[in-house]
Amino acid sequence: RAGAAAPRRATLVLDYLPNAVHAGIYRAIAAGYYRRAGIDLKVIEPTSTADTLKLIAAGKADFGLADGIDVAGLIDKGGDAQAILAITQRPLGGVIARSAPGLRSAKDLAGRTVGVTGVPSDAAVLSTVVRHAGGDPAKVRTVTIGFNGVLALATRKVAAFTGYWPADGTQARAKGVPLTIFELDENGGPAYPGLVAFTTRARIRDEPAVVRAFVAATAHGYRDTLADPARSLDDLLAHDRALGRTLTQASLRAYLPLFRGDAPRFGVLRASRVRALSRWLVANGLIRRPIAASRYATDRFVPAG
Repeated sequence: RAGAAAPRRATLVLDYLPNAVHAGIYRAIAAGYYRRAGIDLKVIEPTSTADTLKLIAAGKADFGLADGIDVAGLIDKGGDAQAILAITQRPLGGVIARSAPGLRSAKDLAGRTVGVTGVPSDAAVLSTVVRHAGGDPAKVRTVTIGFNGVLALATRKVAAFTGYWPADGTQARAKGVPLTIFELDENGGPAYPGLVAFTTRARIRDEPAVVRAFVAATAHGYRDTLADPARSLDDLLAHDRALGRTLTQASLRAYLPLFRGDAPRFGVLRASRVRALSRWLVANGLIRRPIAASRYATDRFVPAG
């Protein structure tokens, strides 16, 4: 209409290549929620998770998605990052094992080989899960396999690997691998928001209206996804036709219970969960000192409905 302000261009850097966990974002794009909120959103696919963190830290992108652990790491290193929306209410990480005789609990990983990516938090996840089961993490053999856990498990090069169970577990099952999965928060770890949208405190201070609009549109897309997963799946597949429908649908089915979880509404960042994450990170040497919940995240932009 005449006199209407042009949409504000904004960039969102994903945590990884487009997949089922991003269904709400592509739903919001397809439905025009960002544009209606005054944002012309450009989605950037990173070549690595480190790219997302660097782009936001350098002020070269407006918003990013990352594991809650990575945002804590940025803050611990003196970065200006702050989480503004929980995409999932539970951690996505855990230990994904091939079902086998004698492997009834994570304690039984003693003497077996477990693949890790090389990311420092993998060791913390593995040791937490094994120790919770009464096992000795020192008795578990580890091998660095990068992000090839599914293939390594399918070809029996490892007995288990640390990974994102809604995605990696779904992919392994699609290959016919029988699985026993030890999810981090159900095996001694904190129930922290596994995937968050974040920006910088400087952007929150200087452009609160843009941050509010981004959060509102994104939350709308995920509420749509919870109400009608098939429609959001179609929106995601229309964006990236290389994604296989069957596998992506199965992965989305695994993610759906995590988007809201037991939270009062989609997107909230609960202080108790952030404090639990902070304590676990300190205990495992992943950050130097505790991070206050109010420093880590703000809930001020999360819509009430």
